[in-house]
Amino acid sequence: MNVAVLAHERFPDRAKTAVGVLRYAEYDVTAVLDRDCAGERVSDHLSDGQDAPIVAGIDDVPHPVDALVVGVAPVGGDFDESWRPDVRRAIKRGCDVLSGLHYFFGDDEEFTTLADEHGAELRDLRRPLEDCTVSEGRAHEVDAEVVLTVGTDCSTGKMTTSAELVAAARERGLDAALVPTGQTGVLLANWGVVVDRVPSDFVAGAVERMVRERGDDHDLLVVEGQGSVVHPAYSAVTCGILHGAMPDALVCCHEAGREAIHGYESVEIPPLSEVAALYEDLAAPVADTTVAAGSLDTSGLDDADANRAVIEYATAIDAPATDPVRFGAGELLDALD
Repeated sequence: MNVAVLAHERFPDRAKTAVGVLRYAEYDVTAVLDRDCAGERVSDHLSDGQDAPIVAGIDDVPHPVDALVVGVAPVGGDFDESWRPDVRRAIKRGCDVLSGLHYFFGDDEEFTTLADEHGAELRDLRRPLEDCTVSEGRAHEVDAEVVLTVGTDCSTGKMTTSAELVAAARERGLDAALVPTGQTGVLLANWGVVVDRVPSDFVAGAVERMVRERGDDHDLLVVEGQGSVVHPAYSAVTCGILHGAMPDALVCCHEAGREAIHGYESVEIPPLSEVAALYEDLAAPVADTTVAAGSLDTSGLDDADANRAVIEYATAIDAPATDPVRFGAGELLDALD
């Protein structure tokens, strides 16, 4: 399927869904829409994944496009009205729209009317489950080893690390699968539940359901984590995933140099060893698990500084660590054996 990815004024640093699609999705990306970077190419910003032109709007994409993917996840998941013209024109071209926003395109009268007229589908990936249930505390019964990615903050590489781990495991001949819990993961895997739209009482149940649904069919399940236990806004969803997954092991994700919660700069990230211990202690009532490895985003560093940062991070959390994008996920996989 050919897709255009909307990432206006946010590519690449604040467009993690766009970056995830470019790196891991099976879609063919025809173009990225970003007014600020128009005329450039994806390869000018990312060294891995698909390359594509960056254009100012959907009208600048001459090739056939099957879908428009909303590639940004702003705080609160709101719809930016400056995107409306591109969405409108995409639908008029017969493009489906795939969105992980909290704003539902299927509830927008203009978009639904246009979609009906032009045969387009509006897919709201965050549309909540209709049959929520509480956890029964049974995720540990599955045959697969269950690994959960956790983090020191939002946007520290949990989805990326999850995808890299699954790919590395498959290269080694393991039957591995991703359990998606966020909009990017659901978009990539074409299944899953965006858990931050699930009522708090049912988050653990939603994750448990997914683990049990796939856990006897694979050797390894990698559950995509969300938020952070030290985040002042999103700790609840983090805890729900942790208790619902009942993981055998944790991979803790961090961005090199980040010292405070993004968007909450007055909230310092605790010492990394304390964050790792917090996750283990929080899991303890339901799962005897440990932080078996660490994943470090070193994209802002040169190679020499990246190597030093990885060593420092591994020492801080007392576990093997690497940057799976830069150096591969093999060391993480070794630590999980």
